[in-house]
Amino acid sequence: MTDPRDPLLTELLDLALEAGRRAGALLRDGRPADLGVAATKSSPIDVVTEMDIAAEKLITAFLAEHRPHDGLLGEEGAATEGTSGVRWVVDPLDGTVNYLYGLPTWAVSIAAERGGETVVGVVEAPMRGETFRAVLGGGAFLNDRPVRCRPAPPLDQALVSTGFNYVAAVRAHQADVAQRLIPRLRDIRRGGSAAIDLCDVAAGRLDGYYERGLSPWDLAAGDLIAREAGARTGGRPGARPSGELTVAASPGVFAPLQTLLEEFGAWHD
Repeated sequence: MTDPRDPLLTELLDLALEAGRRAGALLRDGRPADLGVAATKSSPIDVVTEMDIAAEKLITAFLAEHRPHDGLLGEEGAATEGTSGVRWVVDPLDGTVNYLYGLPTWAVSIAAERGGETVVGVVEAPMRGETFRAVLGGGAFLNDRPVRCRPAPPLDQALVSTGFNYVAAVRAHQADVAQRLIPRLRDIRRGGSAAIDLCDVAAGRLDGYYERGLSPWDLAAGDLIAREAGARTGGRPGARPSGELTVAASPGVFAPLQTLLEEFGAWHD
């Protein structure tokens, strides 16, 4: 069983917090007025900016300086195996389109895995002035204040967030699922950052969240933070969160939401 007071976990958390703070400051203060596009991701709509790449280089260099034997998986291409048993999973800029347009809902997401299990998660949201963090078994915190997910309402009173893929055909199916789901809920939101949506479930700002097509760096830190705040997370019934489907919700909302998503085929094109 993981001890949240383990000195290694304290070290990993401190490094993740500092790397997130530095990358967040770079992105906040260094955003050029004529923000250009260096390349594309899955489609021309899904842009990757020069700042994405700069932030990942900053984070990976900082982590390599302090823990040169760790593995690393980053959205913008960083991938090293490592020999320490620790792997960092990094999204230097989650919510790239929001960032491109000057919207505030974007974040730096940094998680540390040990033995394949996520043990530390940090989500830095500079434009909201918020830092979420969690250590496995130690609870979830927002700016050093403990957070818990909301008491579970009936599903028809639940506020749920989701996201849409940048590939048009997938997005069209996701819109169909949302159309079928929305009469069963209080309402649906679409924030544009999976990391922040997961943290907002943790903080009681959402009753639930679901999305198809996430990558490990999108959800690693936020999933741990949500679970440490008392939320349930998973994928399709009996599965862990994955690219096929990620669901996070207050305990009483999780099962009925997951059941509807399975019924509506939220996990396929």
